[in-house]
Amino acid sequence: MNAQPPAPGLSRAGKPRRATAPQGELSTPQTVAPGLPPVESFDALGLPPELMKTMTGLGVKEPFPIQAATLPNALAGRDVLGRARTGSGKTLAFGLALLVRTAGLRAEPKRPLALVLVPTRELAQQVSDALTPYAQALNVRLATVVGGLSINRQVALLRTGADVVVATPGRLADLVSRRDCHLNQVRITVLDEADQMCDLGFLPQVSEILDQVRPDGQRLLFSATLDRNVDQLVRNHLHDPVLASLDRVAGSVITMEHHVLNIHAADKYAIATEIAARDGRVLMFLDTKAGVDQFTRHLQASGVRAAALHSGKSQPQRTHTLARFKDGEITVLVATNVAARGIHIDALDLVVNVDPPADAKDYLHRGGRTARAGESGNVVTLVTPNQRRDVNRMMADARIRPTVTQVRSGEEKLTAITGAKRPPVEGKAGGGNAPFRGLGTRPGRPAKESRKAAEARKTAEARAAARVRKGR
Repeated sequence: MNAQPPAPGLSRAGKPRRATAPQGELSTPQTVAPGLPPVESFDALGLPPELMKTMTGLGVKEPFPIQAATLPNALAGRDVLGRARTGSGKTLAFGLALLVRTAGLRAEPKRPLALVLVPTRELAQQVSDALTPYAQALNVRLATVVGGLSINRQVALLRTGADVVVATPGRLADLVSRRDCHLNQVRITVLDEADQMCDLGFLPQVSEILDQVRPDGQRLLFSATLDRNVDQLVRNHLHDPVLASLDRVAGSVITMEHHVLNIHAADKYAIATEIAARDGRVLMFLDTKAGVDQFTRHLQASGVRAAALHSGKSQPQRTHTLARFKDGEITVLVATNVAARGIHIDALDLVVNVDPPADAKDYLHRGGRTARAGESGNVVTLVTPNQRRDVNRMMADARIRPTVTQVRSGEEKLTAITGAKRPPVEGKAGGGNAPFRGLGTRPGRPAKESRKAAEARKTAEARAAARVRKGR
């Protein structure tokens, strides 16, 4: 007698069938299952009235392409593999489905029903902020657990019975090991920015977490790129996923312009200073924490309202700095790659790579802080002669053809492209590269901070942290 074929979605052993995929970039239709067609409006999804009312009040009227493509299948309980660039609306693409499918249920203490894993604290906070009004409308209890903040306070939230937890892998793993969080009741798991979680070395932790959630649960994986490590997650943990692949060429956003400014090494920081002094906000990336701190002090001494953001800052400091940048209290945010993902700033029209990124993926994610959700923006990369070959290769890998311009400090061409101008007040060093002597175009030993300046900085940071704690 011939054996009965397995049920759809199950292997012959009766276990959920895993998606298969070739090594490398996932792109072939054989790796995924057919799904429901995209929708043209939120009305077609049958969302709860209270949710629709909240969306209307927040000005969310028409779905972005990634939302239109993924929401029908996510609401139907299907596993979804979503590929789209940062700033394309992925948070609501998974968030609305997650909240609707969780509404009406109640989590037991320490046992959440849904989980969103993200790579950075900033992205966790952004996701939580974006989903909070919708969660409140549906009476879904939301908790955020990340490193750098009080673990005891997060434990208390879990003990009250959080329905949805937004977490970074490291802090969640700590809570699980302490038995302050149990994942066996998690029905829906979202991996947001899965490629960065893999790049940051979280793949083992993420895999261990996914092994602990309900095996029959829904998994939604979103990523800007679907490369080898993400492929491993898909093959091991997704069940016949529906693929929604948008923005195939990640750098081909029509509202984003890419500029390479060929400069002389000795002119680098004078040019960067003039760009920082422009009217309007700008996000500037450097490679190292020391370089970020040094350049920030130089800008402040030059009369530019600048602040630093990197992993060496405490979480309250980072949160306060981002809030000041969003509110316009500071106009220049100088950052390492910690700001390359998970940060959404409305109407941010300029990103500057003072130090070129190491690879195409970093470039695309840095640039993804501008031209978000249909807005326009510019990405400018400063390139010295010894960096040109590497930058050309990186741009080719990113499938970007930038406008290349040779510029010098003070030239009209620089102003035309970036809005650069002379800083309002020249520092004691006289501008230019003086504060960066010995740094050149590579990371080096930062200029020594005076004792008085160090004490003033520490006092200001302590006051900022206190204001953040008081405002919680």
